[in-house]
Amino acid sequence: MQNKKTYGIWDSAKTFVYAILIALLVRTVAFEPFNIPSGSMIPTLLIGDYLFVSKYSYGYSKHSIPLSLPVIPGRIFFSEPERGDVAVFKLPTDDETDYIKRLIGLPGDRIQMKSGRLYINGKIVERERIDDFVQTDRNGNIRRQARFLETLPNGLVHPILEKSDHDMLDDTSVYTVPPEHYFAMGDNRDNSQDSRVLSEVGFVPKKNLVGRAEVLFFSTNGAGRFWEVWKWPISIRFKRFFQGIT
Repeated sequence: MQNKKTYGIWDSAKTFVYAILIALLVRTVAFEPFNIPSGSMIPTLLIGDYLFVSKYSYGYSKHSIPLSLPVIPGRIFFSEPERGDVAVFKLPTDDETDYIKRLIGLPGDRIQMKSGRLYINGKIVERERIDDFVQTDRNGNIRRQARFLETLPNGLVHPILEKSDHDMLDDTSVYTVPPEHYFAMGDNRDNSQDSRVLSEVGFVPKKNLVGRAEVLFFSTNGAGRFWEVWKWPISIRFKRFFQGIT
């Protein structure tokens, strides 16, 4: 009886270890979940969104490994990001914090903001005014913000918000993206600390890319905690479940 009990405990322990190893493998080579804590990517991503990031999209670096263990030199199986990808990367200035932004500039590009308009390689990026983005804050106040559709040179169309065309980062010098680096910007243009702020973010090195944002799997507006089941109907954004990210 004692031997059977011992074997039972040992089998359970092995099953648990195998489950952990499989989960780590999936997280490392396939998909990793992330959540959105800030509003820099509104309206594409909202605070309280949960999404899956594909780890294989750009190949693998040390940042593909839990705790960024330095077991992969440089980057292997690399695939070039496409302009407009929504990507997770490690903040270049600390090599540790996870950031999510849109990759606007590719290696060699010249990026500039003039009077709130984005210029890539000297050409203005087209934008079209559409309906306001409307949100209700935690105090119940309705907030409206100007929303546009921006069309990148490769044809990708995505929404942006502009509070003003004369904000702090709406007029910049020309940024020339170095080799093996990228220029990242938030879709909430006047509420995003991104590559325009060289001292805080700057250009994103190829090795810092973690993966491409693919799909939302959960979303909550924060009005109810997990155990407050009675608040789920007003706190969970069911319509955002399983939406693709572009």
